[in-house]
Amino acid sequence: MSKRIQAKYKIDRRMGENIWGRAKSPVNNRDYGPGQHGQRRKGKLSDFGIQLRAKQKLKGYYGNITEKQFRRYYAEADRRKGDTGENLIGILECRLDAVVYRSKFVPTVFGARQFVNHGHVLVNGKRCNIPSRLLKAGDVVEVREKSRAIPMVIEAGQSPEREHPEYISVDGFKATYVRVPTLDEVPYAVIMEPNLVVEFYSR
Repeated sequence: MSKRIQAKYKIDRRMGENIWGRAKSPVNNRDYGPGQHGQRRKGKLSDFGIQLRAKQKLKGYYGNITEKQFRRYYAEADRRKGDTGENLIGILECRLDAVVYRSKFVPTVFGARQFVNHGHVLVNGKRCNIPSRLLKAGDVVEVREKSRAIPMVIEAGQSPEREHPEYISVDGFKATYVRVPTLDEVPYAVIMEPNLVVEFYSR
């Protein structure tokens, strides 16, 4: 299991964007990078720099995905028929922790990983503690009865920050993963460019 080794909002500040669309993001007040050199004037990025930035932003959005794991997702997306960028988004969005986050059972994608790890989630009626599990259309994700009173769960459900996407059907503490989404359907708070990620890995 990978561990978060840096403050999650440093990703926001490094990218210069509020990538999760949260009111708490420091980018709302400090739109420059972290650290003592964060306010230096930025030079123009090369093509490689633009591609790397797109990859870091997409990978960072989903929390603690390692580079090895992310590269494996790209390889699987490239193997499948159709547009590789769209396939990559579809794979990332069918992760269990991503579905828990989209269902508003928890307030952050980092919280979703921890929530699943601690055994608070059932998949098709069976306990599952693997955040990277890839779901299939029709799979049902449910918060365990004993876990529904956790303050984090109550806070997330009442938050006006996000809406449920159409590819996930939510009924209380139960969510059904309806289908694999397209890029246009995924409610990213900022523009994601999976085509640049594909260019980065296909160099």
